[in-house]
Amino acid sequence: MLKYLWLTALIIVLDLGSKAIVSQHFSLYETMAVIPGWFNLTLAHNSGAAFSFLAEESGWQRWFFAAIALIVSTIIFFWIKRLQTHERWMAIALASVLGGALGNLWDRLTLGYVIDFLDVYYQSGLDNAMHWPAFNIADMAISIGAVMLIIDALFTKEDTNSTR
Repeated sequence: MLKYLWLTALIIVLDLGSKAIVSQHFSLYETMAVIPGWFNLTLAHNSGAAFSFLAEESGWQRWFFAAIALIVSTIIFFWIKRLQTHERWMAIALASVLGGALGNLWDRLTLGYVIDFLDVYYQSGLDNAMHWPAFNIADMAISIGAVMLIIDALFTKEDTNSTR
């Protein structure tokens, strides 16, 4: 099922390309309203993990998260390789997670932080907005792939009566 690695490559290209464009045109924390009251482009650097977990540490987290991403990516690659031809949903889910993991890993290894720029929020008052942490295309791919894996686990039945 390695044929689904095209999706991994597409996610990496879209992720790194969008990060490069935003980084070229925005200063750190510069914001541009796309849909006022709902969605901004805001350049942010995240040296931690999801929701900036461990971002304030001294730098060891860069290598810790990079090692985790490498290990998980290797496991996912071999998992995809072992899938049967009828497991397309699982292949797409895993290829999505792999693409996101590798996109963020590239940032972490080359920059020391992950570039985030998608800022979704709800503005309930003039000075009172509720923001979701900034994220990127790699994060979206990981999240979508993870939801697909959960759906697969909940709703796919194994055929226990098959003959061998």
